This record gives sequence, structure tokens and C-alpha cells, in this order.
Amino acid sequence: MNHAQPEDQGRKRNLYCFDRRSGKTRWVRTVRFPSVESTHRSNPYCASTPVADGTRVVVWHGSAGVFCYDFAGKEIWNKNLGDVRHVWGYASSPILYRGKVIVNFGPGPQTSLASLDLKTGDLLWKVDEPGGVGPNDTRLVGSWSTPIIIHADGKDQILCCMPTRVIAYDPERGTILWTCGGLAAEQGDLVYTSPVVAGGVGVALTGFINGPAIGFKLGGSGDVTASRRLWREKQPQRIGSGVIVDGMLYIANAGPATAQCIDCQTGKVRWTARINAGANWGSIVLAAGRLYVTSRSGGTTVFRPNPHRFELLATNDLGEPSNATPAISEGQIFLRTDGHLYCIADD
Repeated sequence: MNHAQPEDQGRKRNLYCFDRRSGKTRWVRTVRFPSVESTHRSNPYCASTPVADGTRVVVWHGSAGVFCYDFAGKEIWNKNLGDVRHVWGYASSPILYRGKVIVNFGPGPQTSLASLDLKTGDLLWKVDEPGGVGPNDTRLVGSWSTPIIIHADGKDQILCCMPTRVIAYDPERGTILWTCGGLAAEQGDLVYTSPVVAGGVGVALTGFINGPAIGFKLGGSGDVTASRRLWREKQPQRIGSGVIVDGMLYIANAGPATAQCIDCQTGKVRWTARINAGANWGSIVLAAGRLYVTSRSGGTTVFRPNPHRFELLATNDLGEPSNATPAISEGQIFLRTDGHLYCIADD
């Protein structure tokens, strides 16, 4: 079966569990949704990544809801947060933090950051973000950003890129601690990537060609755009998130098919290099001092985080389309294409 094609036009949403050693399917849990939900053919309801804590696994199926299972595949709870209605579908992944499930709910008429109890699925708090897009609106608006946990001003905070600004939330109450603006663009307000942070500095990227990217100091109170934003620069089209190493952001672009090294303090591009594997929708991952990114054509590029030049180490072409990010665990690389799941490791 081609897993890039939705089952029954997306009326079936599946969570798969595979045996790590053999690759055999251990179990599949299917959630049925009564109607055909809007999305794009390049985003067939499987862009959101499940998250696990060793005993539970949580998956978000868009309008079909958030579902929690144990590792044997028994459903523990489910929670319907409402409908996600957008021409490009949903893609943000849930994260876990101290017994909570954090979900960037949207895009569509309603956009919010929500916190659920990991044990029960009860809604702990929800903070709406104004400026959602309705069915008759022509402006393109949306956030597909996965939240991250940062530490600033002596405490943990949830950081997420919303359509026009970066927002830091209090994990316990959902209170907005500070915001940094600058993500709105003339073409529309679209954010696909997660924020990336290191050394007290964050970088947020938008999606359009020539749309803005911003750098900012972490922390503060209220709107910190004027006091803590470091730079705002135009950029290529970006969908996957990057990685910061030693104050440099390494990012692979969706169009053109290039990799870049960017100084996080200034926003200046240190180098740009074409990736022969093609345009990239997946995110870069760092492992054992190497950067890995898989292109839409299924080619994985491996390069070294070198601030002076693009240092290619290896390429591996699976010959199958992929929008996914490599997952690396215990010396093994897991790669998902439109048709298969691969595990690559040394003998």
C-alpha cells in the first residue's frame, strides 16, 4: 500500500507500531472520521508526528482529535479539540512536558495553543490566537509550527511560532509571557517551521519566498519586538526546521534546493550551497557531529556543520518521494518515504 495516499479520502486516520528489529507491523489503530477534511494532495493527513514517553504514545489526527494509547495499542483516552479547516491541512506535532500534552491547534478559523492532561486527556488550558482564516477569506494565514520548550528568565517556557509573531507561554497556566513580532508578510502569514534556540537567542522562519525571518533574544515581558528583536531579513521558501550549532543556523530550503548557514546574532548568510538531492520539506537533524536532511525526491544529504563552507560528507538516494524528517535513535536512522519505512545502520 502507498502510505502517501489517504485511506477512504482521509476518513481513516492510522497510527502504526512497527517492530524495531524486523520492521514488521505490531499493530495499527484506526480512527474513523465521518467527512472529507480539506487538505492538499502533498499533505495527506500524515504530517503530524506522534510523541511518546516510554509508556504512552499520543497522536493528533486534526479534526478527528487527539488520541492516547499504551504501547500495546490500547486506547487510554481521546479528546476532540474542534475542526481544523484549511486548504493545506494540518501538520503541527504534539509535544510532552511534565505530564502535559501541548498542541498547536490549527490552522483555520480557530487557532490556539492547548494543554491536555497526559493521564486523562482533560483540557487544562487553551489560549486562542486572533487572526484565523475563514472559508471566504482570501489571505493565506496559518501556523504549522511544532512548539518547543525553552528556559528563559529562570523558568521553563513554551515557545511557538504563530502566523504573525513568536509567543512564549507559561506551561502551567498558558499565560502569554512575551511576544516578538515580525513574521507577517505581504503575500500572507504562513509559518511552517519550529523556532530554534541556542545561547539565549531564537530564530523564527516564515514560509513564503522573500518572506521574513527574525532573530531575537529570549525572555522579557509583553511585546519585546522593539527591545529584543535582533534582525529581520528576507529568505527563501522554508518548510523544514533547522539546527543551531555554535551560534550558526543550518537550514535546508524548500525552494530553491539549497542549504544555508546563517549567523543567529546578525541574520547574515555565511554560505549557500545547492543540494543535488533536491528541494527539502523535512527538517535537519544533528547526530554524531553530522547534519542529515532528506529531500522530497528521497535523497538524504549528510554534511558537516562548518561555518566557513558547505562540507558534503555523503548522499543516499532511496528513489522514492518523501516529505519526512530522519529519526535517529541508538545508532539507527529511520527514514519514511511515500511507500516504505527504512532502518539504516552499521552492521
